[in-house]
Amino acid sequence: MLSSTRATLRVSGKRSTMNPPRVKRLVGKYELGRTIGEGTFAKVKFARNTETGEPVAIKIMDKEKVIKHKMAEQIKREIATMKRIKHPNVVCLYEVMGSKTKIFIVMEYVTGGELFDKIVYNGSMREQEARRYFQHLINAVDYCHSRGVYHRDLKPENLLLDAHGNLKVSDFGLSALSQQVRDDGLLHTSCGTPNYVAPEVLNDRGYDGATADLWSCGVILFVLLAGYLPFDDSNIMNLYKKISAAEFTCPPWLSFSVRKLIFRILDPNPVTRITIPEILEDEWFKIDYTPPVFYEKEETSLDDIEAVFQDSEEHHVTEKKEEQPAAMNAFELIAMSKGLNLEHLFDEEQDFKRETRFTSKCPPKEIVRKIEEAAKPLGFDVHKKNYKMRLKNVKAGRKGNLNVATEVFQVAPSLHLVEVRKAKGDTLEFQKFYKNLSSSLEDVVWKTPDDLLEMK
Repeated sequence: MLSSTRATLRVSGKRSTMNPPRVKRLVGKYELGRTIGEGTFAKVKFARNTETGEPVAIKIMDKEKVIKHKMAEQIKREIATMKRIKHPNVVCLYEVMGSKTKIFIVMEYVTGGELFDKIVYNGSMREQEARRYFQHLINAVDYCHSRGVYHRDLKPENLLLDAHGNLKVSDFGLSALSQQVRDDGLLHTSCGTPNYVAPEVLNDRGYDGATADLWSCGVILFVLLAGYLPFDDSNIMNLYKKISAAEFTCPPWLSFSVRKLIFRILDPNPVTRITIPEILEDEWFKIDYTPPVFYEKEETSLDDIEAVFQDSEEHHVTEKKEEQPAAMNAFELIAMSKGLNLEHLFDEEQDFKRETRFTSKCPPKEIVRKIEEAAKPLGFDVHKKNYKMRLKNVKAGRKGNLNVATEVFQVAPSLHLVEVRKAKGDTLEFQKFYKNLSSSLEDVVWKTPDDLLEMK
């Protein structure tokens, strides 16, 4: 059993109480664990189904904030969207619950990380590997469109990988249902990430959600194969001009057949842009293609979505708090790794993800002190609470101020696990920060005998 440094530790045969025990939090049948993601209106926590032992991710939103910022309809739309989609290449929504103050969305926990991280770490992919991910993406998008659902923010950061390397589309916060289409048959809300947005979305004259999603798929395919964006410029107006004119050049190492496909997808005219049925018949796409096999469930009820926003006690899930000394148990430690392989907890690839962790034999207070000393010269304000820290960059980056969360856990009386994750801001800036931080923590990170031999 892994216990938090805030729990009671045994030192030199004596018991040393560092802080009161942590609180175990239960929401219905789910035991909540560590935070694995944060946004403006929500936190995502790792959780465990106490009846089955299955790991899940639970998105938790504050009802008061949602209502105050008039986000209720968007949240209802997000939930309704995900409940309609049951596909092997889309993150599954299991159920939605509500309490007097919170909304809980229970989702599939995907262990393989983001496709974005894989691109950052490996750069461009071979065509065979990129094709497999692109086939999964087209499978998911085709299914969503057949259900009247348009994602509108497709990008590598919203594409997750499971333990078997299968792609899963996530984050329907900007999706649109077919009911939102106006009388002219078009959507009229400009949204998405600029580099991946179709030209017709930018010109603000209405657009077809299906063709706009396909453009984003084309940008993603280009990034997988090239390792960089087809449209990029620090000046937003220049970026829009490049997108509107489809001004890009394919790298010379791409085969003729995939170049032809990319140009057909990144056609600035949505009327002549290739369609999904045409992609499914494309010679490059069809290589080693296997259509998805799955069984759809019966029509999904959306009645519980309205119930979540009601104040009636009969619709509320039970929240419980129990004191316990364990901040992280063995199950959670394994689940935070890729699949069930613990060796990945400590491999070098983690430096390129949105979260990483390392082990240390230093006392927990010394670990916290060393992180603080290393972070301040890098321009970060440090806020400490027990053995959790929030590091905030005083200088705003590409996506606002970079916030980094750290926490120290006890694995054994003389061994600690330190988690470092991006809480807010740009992922590339986080990766750069972590490299600088880790170079200042060389005397803190525990090195195995094999590590020491490699350094000699």
